[in-house]
Amino acid sequence: MRINNIKIAFALFIASLPPLVANAINPVVQTNFTTDPAPMVHNDTLYVYTGHDEDGADFFWMQEWRVYSTTDMVNWTDHGSPLAIEDFKWADDRAWAPQCIERDGKFYFYVPLHSRLSGAMAIGVAVGDSPLGPFKDAIGRPLVDGSWDYIDPTVFVDDDGQAYLYWGNPEIYYVKLNKDMISFDGDVHKVQQTIDGFGAPGPKERVKDGV
Repeated sequence: MRINNIKIAFALFIASLPPLVANAINPVVQTNFTTDPAPMVHNDTLYVYTGHDEDGADFFWMQEWRVYSTTDMVNWTDHGSPLAIEDFKWADDRAWAPQCIERDGKFYFYVPLHSRLSGAMAIGVAVGDSPLGPFKDAIGRPLVDGSWDYIDPTVFVDDDGQAYLYWGNPEIYYVKLNKDMISFDGDVHKVQQTIDGFGAPGPKERVKDGV
């Protein structure tokens, strides 16, 4: 009986305590200047892919991408850089906002880069067997090339399994990806921006100082 009373008293004591809260240390990354975080969940682990502003940069000076992971949203692991400008022979600058997704056991890393071929921005794609890489240029050339607003790629997979690549700023573009995720059929399409859909018309229809 005494043991049961002790158990009851201990249970009541625990119940009277305020709830415990696990607080993450912010910012999550404190050893690098990281930009444009892109999340991906795989096997109960959250991976975050970022750009990396170089020390002393006076512009968007980024040479590589980095990846971090967590299983509890509190403790994070720095996995270093799985991909850099040098992995794309056709590119020479501006490793900007990326996005990585998993499809059929492969990991596809979509990135914007400055193209040696066009002298403008382009979207490349690298592929790896793990969320942490290593990744390699999947096609040896840009997936799409030739415009300064070809940046900030992301992928949307519809309910029927069809994948689409979207990118752009200030214009918005998309293509219908093939099943291999590294090619597409048809033309590059531009999304028509409207006030109802986007809060503003497309860039060319906007009025200076207009709300």
